[in-house]
Amino acid sequence: MGQVKKYSHPGSARRYARFQPKGRQVDIDALEEVQALLGERSRQRDLLIEHLHLIQDHYGCLSAEHLTALAHDMRLSLAEVYEVATFYAHFDIVKDGEDLPKITVRVCDSLTCEMMGTQKLLAELPSLLAGKARVVRAPCMGRCDTAPVAEVGHHHIDHATSQTVAEAVDGGHLHPEIPPYTDFDAYTADGGYERLRQCMDGKHKVDDVIEQLESSALRGLGGAGFPTGRKWRIVRGYPGPRLMAVNADEGEPGTFKDRYYLERDPHRFLEGMLIAAWAVDAEASYIYLRDEYPAIRALLLEEIPKLEAEGLCGNRKVVLRRGAGAYICGEESAMIESIEGKRGLPRNRPPYVAEVGLFGRPTLVQNVETLYWVRDIIDKGADWFASQGRNGGKGLRSYSVSGRVKQPGVKLAPAGVTVRELIEEFSGGIQDGHEFKGYLPGGASGGILPASMGDLPLEFGTLDKHGCFVGSHAVIILSDQDSAKDAALNLMRFFEDESCGQCTPCRVGTEKAVKLMAQSTWDQSLLEELSCAMTDASICGLGQAASNPLRCVLKYFHEDLS
Repeated sequence: MGQVKKYSHPGSARRYARFQPKGRQVDIDALEEVQALLGERSRQRDLLIEHLHLIQDHYGCLSAEHLTALAHDMRLSLAEVYEVATFYAHFDIVKDGEDLPKITVRVCDSLTCEMMGTQKLLAELPSLLAGKARVVRAPCMGRCDTAPVAEVGHHHIDHATSQTVAEAVDGGHLHPEIPPYTDFDAYTADGGYERLRQCMDGKHKVDDVIEQLESSALRGLGGAGFPTGRKWRIVRGYPGPRLMAVNADEGEPGTFKDRYYLERDPHRFLEGMLIAAWAVDAEASYIYLRDEYPAIRALLLEEIPKLEAEGLCGNRKVVLRRGAGAYICGEESAMIESIEGKRGLPRNRPPYVAEVGLFGRPTLVQNVETLYWVRDIIDKGADWFASQGRNGGKGLRSYSVSGRVKQPGVKLAPAGVTVRELIEEFSGGIQDGHEFKGYLPGGASGGILPASMGDLPLEFGTLDKHGCFVGSHAVIILSDQDSAKDAALNLMRFFEDESCGQCTPCRVGTEKAVKLMAQSTWDQSLLEELSCAMTDASICGLGQAASNPLRCVLKYFHEDLS
């Protein structure tokens, strides 16, 4: 306890006062270090997460002294800073006296990586890297086609082995590798940004562009599938000023299509984004990029200034914001909270973000792949896109295919393709020595279906009656060598870890479900009752859909329960 001094106050009993205020005091050296890092950057509240990243990137962790100094410098309460820093998985906070290794190795333990050997890595690496790096489990890194995956610092290792991870640690390979991509010069040389220029010059009318999108049947391809043209019209109908937020936080296990397009052709996406911002008259576009994609962040930081230099942004700002490891921020209102520098807690609705979104303004939220198709639809026409479907579907879809197929990856296929067609026509067939047993049609939350139901169209609305959905079109293939029961447990552990904790049905329900599912024999009636409570009472889609894989196992995979 600190020193105290006695004092008297007229009309009161004797009291005691400290020489200094209560709470953790600002360390002058830490404050100078934080101020030197931030430099001339703004201290506005919504930059809190960006500034936390800045400190961690430099020092490798977040110390109590630096957090206190940041709170002081940004004029925030220490509680505000701590609640944000502790919410996100990628912030490493060290306790007083604790000494973390400077290198962190994250090993993906999501379903596809689990199928391909994650447990072996997690068993071998801690002793192999003792004293050199700490090894932690991590959720899906968006590289399921190259499973198992590890990340050393910000350097990803595909098809990881203990040897390749150790070599990266010993060699100091901590930075992302930027893959070859179509840069600004190459994109414009091929006619890029001509549609945007035509829009800005008045050669295209807003209503005509929106009508074209409506006729094309383009939908939101982040999971919800809301018609794109209708959404633009709704947002434009609210009084300005308006904003736009791009959801590039594809954290759904099994999903990696947005990474695929951003790493190869980022300007096609950026042109679609700027056309959308023009159509709804958004003053700024915020790109919320998951922290697991450091290479994409590096290339966007390189390319976005080129747009501004060419005047392609007009009077609109393009702002790149960095996530910090939170699956829940794929939910649009949680993403908006995170962009505002807060914990990613989903909002109660109504009001919807189209009316009251980012910073309280009407906000257009779109997924990366949705915007990727805007240029082609304007260029080639609505009929070109709408006519691409199969089995009743309309348009093109990018399916992230992983698991027991010979050629995993992003497969551009007609909307409505079946999983059998996807496997045989686009993915090289099932791996040798394996037999097709089942599949996840829509990532972790989309449920699990048996191979006997492999002829259902993979399109919005077609799987609802079976307790499943296509969501972001992440398809994971299971074989006879996989247990659907074990797969469901892996997915429920993911939801338990990623629940934001805001509502009891999700926070407690996922935890209880994991304990029940980890038992050798499932209490099926109790799990059914728990699933109903989670589905009916959770605030957002995470808790509402978390039990879909569990229910599917109970319904379709009786052999795995015996």
